[in-house]
Amino acid sequence: MSDDREIMSWQDLGAGSRSLAEQVVASGYRPDIILAIARGGLLVAGALSYALGVKNTFTMNVEFYTGVDQRLDMPMILPPIPDLVDFADTRVLVADDVADTGLTLVHVRDFLAGRVAEVRYAVLYEKPRSEVTCDYVWKRTDSWIDFPWSAEATIGKGLLQST
Repeated sequence: MSDDREIMSWQDLGAGSRSLAEQVVASGYRPDIILAIARGGLLVAGALSYALGVKNTFTMNVEFYTGVDQRLDMPMILPPIPDLVDFADTRVLVADDVADTGLTLVHVRDFLAGRVAEVRYAVLYEKPRSEVTCDYVWKRTDSWIDFPWSAEATIGKGLLQST
């Protein structure tokens, strides 16, 4: 990873999400569900949901990054885990902020395999080393990305600790 940083603004989030939605429509894909990969994909999925008129959204919390370029050995799906019973005919659009190593999306792909009809991936950023080639990408970069929702320090960190 280079020392360069990609700085994303809130305005970029809107432009990038709109671009992803336009790519989805242009491809002819009509998702039945948008699956947000929490936490970075929550805002992207919400914007895509509105832009595409897809009201059915799910959230899947996959933990991998613990800091700048620091990650767990493997991604972990955190509860609650989506129950995909009777989704065999469902087309799913997975939304995330970045496909860095792509291991999070590999984990999601493996989870969805055989449970849904079709899966496509939409990300704001895709890095060259990603294990998953996404179907819809706003920008490609090899830089670390500072997202507007995570660029500043946490407020009230003590709230997360048990008392």
